[in-house]
Amino acid sequence: MSFKSIIDEIENNLKKILDDLFVSDISFSVETAKSGFGDISSNVSFLLAKQLKKSPKDIALMLSEKYDFCQSTLVSKSEPHPSGYLNFYANWNKLSQLILSESLLDEFGSIDIGKNSAIVVEHTSVNPNKALHIGHVRNIVIGDILSRILEKSNYKVNILNYVDDSGLQVADIIVGFEHLGFAQDPPPGKKFDHYCGDDVYVKTTEKYESDSSLQEIRKNTLKELEKGTSETALFADKITKRVLYAQLETCWNLGIYYDCLNFESQIIRSGLWSKIFEKLKEMNIIKFEKDGKNVGCWVIRGEGNEEDKVIVRSNGTATYIAKDIPYAAWKLGLLEDPFNYQRFEIPQPGNRILWQTTLENSLESKQNFSGQKVITVIDSRQARLQKIITSLMTKFKSVDDAYIHLGYESVTLSADTAKTLGMDTDGKQTQMSGRKGLYVNADSVYDLLKNKTVEETKKRHSDMMDSEIETISHQVSVGTLRYEMIKQDLDKVITFDLKKSLSLEGDTAPYIQYTHARAVRILEKSKKTPSIDIDFSLLNEKLELDLIRTIGIFDIQVRDAAMNLSPKVIAKYCHDLAVVFNSFYERVKVLDLDDKKLENARLCLVNSFKSTIEKSLGLLGIIAPDKM
Repeated sequence: MSFKSIIDEIENNLKKILDDLFVSDISFSVETAKSGFGDISSNVSFLLAKQLKKSPKDIALMLSEKYDFCQSTLVSKSEPHPSGYLNFYANWNKLSQLILSESLLDEFGSIDIGKNSAIVVEHTSVNPNKALHIGHVRNIVIGDILSRILEKSNYKVNILNYVDDSGLQVADIIVGFEHLGFAQDPPPGKKFDHYCGDDVYVKTTEKYESDSSLQEIRKNTLKELEKGTSETALFADKITKRVLYAQLETCWNLGIYYDCLNFESQIIRSGLWSKIFEKLKEMNIIKFEKDGKNVGCWVIRGEGNEEDKVIVRSNGTATYIAKDIPYAAWKLGLLEDPFNYQRFEIPQPGNRILWQTTLENSLESKQNFSGQKVITVIDSRQARLQKIITSLMTKFKSVDDAYIHLGYESVTLSADTAKTLGMDTDGKQTQMSGRKGLYVNADSVYDLLKNKTVEETKKRHSDMMDSEIETISHQVSVGTLRYEMIKQDLDKVITFDLKKSLSLEGDTAPYIQYTHARAVRILEKSKKTPSIDIDFSLLNEKLELDLIRTIGIFDIQVRDAAMNLSPKVIAKYCHDLAVVFNSFYERVKVLDLDDKKLENARLCLVNSFKSTIEKSLGLLGIIAPDKM
């Protein structure tokens, strides 16, 4: 519980006081305090002012006097503030012991919001016709970190990746292979997903502009893909699986793992749509148009000024939204599962088994990847479609937040980074477009980050073995890429800059990782195993208490990140924790003290920081190297 323990103690005592005053239904807050307001502060006095017909200042004084008679373990005193806030001061001897002891436990920072309920997080969902680019990385990092936070919050998280293997973009590369003479194997040294995206896809879409006959071929190819039984469909399945393998290699390299792959082609052929279509009609959610521009179509009425959304065309074919609606209902467990399950052909690293859906018979047991709640990570350009699906799922499930679209804005490249990666942008930051070939794949950015990290590590550690340099450079490169994608608010466009992201100063992953390495170095120099059996009263300097307090609020940050679906909260916490430790490091001597008891106490604090920064970075999927 750590710092939350003192907050809970204060909340419980204040509720008892309010009960004695016959006051109820007051939703007051108890929070870590700003400077000048003690250690913890409450707004309870302001909320009582109208009911008690007194000023917040007088109420705070009265509550403070009553609080002195409450049983307190972690609070040394309460105090009214002239502004009306009720402030509390911690018994730091006891609170420090609690925080530093618990920080070393594996479960430190864990909370129980989820109550072990099942929740689905769907992310990535990239068309299997190209490599992942830097914009896709924001999606997969958001989804992965959110999954880690929810697992820390005691949810049973099912991580899904929706593979759109039957859409137009897949049809485009099949047209390229079958009708434009592209070889099935890439040039030597080029990954298959890079080849499909850079060469086959881009050059095929360019051909459409000069050869109108290809449009009909494209249309027919798409129909063949949706049938699923033709030679073209079987060939497409082979090609898309090769692209998918290559995409997953990129994800695994970045520490991204899944529970199940779901294929759009199977959803189309599963019969799920016909079941949900009948349900939509029964519930009177969709309307059949007898006149107007959508005559003969089934539509969902638009809200306000929004246009009606066609879900079944007049020729009886379903629009793309018709693929997403049954999939959303399947994720919530609202439809009988038509799929069987197989283990994916290539085992993914780590302990998570990767499953895939299949419509074929399988010797494997039936799996269940649905959830009581679903979070789908899709960029904000899909907000209209996701709003419709969210509205439909709310009506089906009769729960407001059962289906959540977590949107985010795009990623651009700074002019300098674009130039470094061989793109001419006339000195401007650039948006990416897979169709135009204006994108930088994630592998290239990782390689560039890694090469620069290798150079810097060799400068600092000329005697280090190549294998160790390789490991550290990988950890720093992955950490950098992940952190840059998560440290901004989701509704802000990210401008990725290679040079700034690798800085050992400021709000960067290397800065935080380097701070961890600094703590490791202190502990190594001490040649001692830190013990929790210390005199906690010796840790009484402001910089020491600031560090203990920041360590202690880890679980509060996890709670806020989980409740608000905001991975940035943990990124900010990691940075704040590193800043506080560096202030402590620069001003408080730890080693070679004449007072061995004080030295042991400070080593305990350093070890607590080390353990906490490892755990918090772990929620970001970032490893904390021992050397930098």
